[in-house]
Amino acid sequence: MNSPSVSGSDWTLTEESFARFLSHLDLDKDRAGEKYETLRMTLVKFFDWRGAHFPEDCADETFNRVVRKIDAGEAIRDVQNYCHGVARLIFLETLKHPDTRKVSLDELTEIGEPAPTLAEPDPQRHCFEQCLSELPHESRQLILEYYQDEKRDKIDNRLLLAEKLSIPLNALRSRAQRVRGKLENCVVRCTKRRV
Repeated sequence: MNSPSVSGSDWTLTEESFARFLSHLDLDKDRAGEKYETLRMTLVKFFDWRGAHFPEDCADETFNRVVRKIDAGEAIRDVQNYCHGVARLIFLETLKHPDTRKVSLDELTEIGEPAPTLAEPDPQRHCFEQCLSELPHESRQLILEYYQDEKRDKIDNRLLLAEKLSIPLNALRSRAQRVRGKLENCVVRCTKRRV
């Protein structure tokens, strides 16, 4: 079996790699998809309950590392247990680097001065809107559509968005996270300038 280069930053998740990973969960595509979603939810809860920042990102990183191992030709008998083991290691890694913690957009209201009165303009809101407007049109649309709705509607919306873009759901999550990261960095920089 010829495997692509899987060293460090050279490796990228491909549709074929992800399909190979799903086949390790179950040979039936529908059941594999269900098992993937259940496993992902379990991993997100694992990271969330332990207080990891960005539990969804940690779960995605777990899958990326497992898929990378499968691409490298590693024989994995029980993928679900293997994922849990990798998740534990990733959580331990997050404990080693608490100073590299990113600030979530949700936490920005806690940064800086107390909430402004109604007469004062909200600098964080202004920065968010400015940074959002600076994003390329496609990125702006993606992030707005990705985070609209709640609960089941949000899940359905993300499935439709992935289908519309003709990419797997995991690739959509990665793309949205990259855009969100850029947006967060821009808002933090802008907010610091305004203080």
